[in-house]
Amino acid sequence: MECTVRWQPEAGMAFVAETGSGHLLTMDGAPEGGGRNLAPRPMETVLAGTAACSAYDVVLILKRGRHAVSGCEVKVQAERAPQDPKVFTRLSLHYRVSGKGLSATAVERAVQLSHDKYCSASAMLAKTAEIGHSVEVVEA
Repeated sequence: MECTVRWQPEAGMAFVAETGSGHLLTMDGAPEGGGRNLAPRPMETVLAGTAACSAYDVVLILKRGRHAVSGCEVKVQAERAPQDPKVFTRLSLHYRVSGKGLSATAVERAVQLSHDKYCSASAMLAKTAEIGHSVEVVEA
């Protein structure tokens, strides 16, 4: 896996990442740090990537188990250390999974498997952060 990040000096503190799979991702800083607030902050992309990594696992696990999953939303909230490096110290992920006849037990199991076994992003963040989760199942 690889990624190249290029600073966009004409845009203040904006950066464009080109992933190994050929996709582009723009990131920017806050105005107080010289950015123009035109894109997510780099640490916001870490949070988004973590939530997406885990959501991917949950959906895949449920589909492989032949559950009728039709939606998955993960809201993540994080706290950071007050001093540099301002690592994440606490994450709370709330999963809202919808489908027909989904059991809360199956969804909870999928979420737990993601955290315990499959999600590389949350495994890395668990080195510095306490990670908790909650699950909501919606009939759809």
